[in-house]
Amino acid sequence: MSNDKRISEAMEQALNKQMMEEATQAQAYIALGSWAEVNNYPGIADFFYKHSAEERNHMFKFLAYINERGGEAKIEAIPAPRDNPVSLETCIEDVWQHELENSKKIYALVDQAMAERDWATFNFLQWFVKEQIEEEALINNLRDKFALASKDKADNQNFYELDKDMASASQEGDLPREKSVE
Repeated sequence: MSNDKRISEAMEQALNKQMMEEATQAQAYIALGSWAEVNNYPGIADFFYKHSAEERNHMFKFLAYINERGGEAKIEAIPAPRDNPVSLETCIEDVWQHELENSKKIYALVDQAMAERDWATFNFLQWFVKEQIEEEALINNLRDKFALASKDKADNQNFYELDKDMASASQEGDLPREKSVE
């Protein structure tokens, strides 16, 4: 690989910072998964463990891009995750806030790429812009499911179960049996 650097120092530093942000979030999701598992939420634990792997993959995307552009990905220490949440609701709300903050960080990188007229980095970051749209939708859906399953309203549990059933429901209706005429 050639050492020709095709990325500014400022952009290299900013991308390195975001790369470590992704690593930090991977670690945070592992911690949340462990917390959920210990608190008898195995499905939520599995969700967070899988999300941790996704965040780690994001870290590697930044690492590969920085290095491919002639920069150097710099691996730093990852801070310890925050204290365990006090409830499942605060856990989900914290994750929601994190995703909103991460979107702002990605948008700031896009702004920086535009200001530097670094179209390669601008193009690279578009994948993350789309990913954050998906992340926000995913966590917002989790918030909605939690509200449906937990808020004190009559029949919420039934609505929650109906919603789960509808997720795998066929899009084809059954035709009534034709009656034979004799």
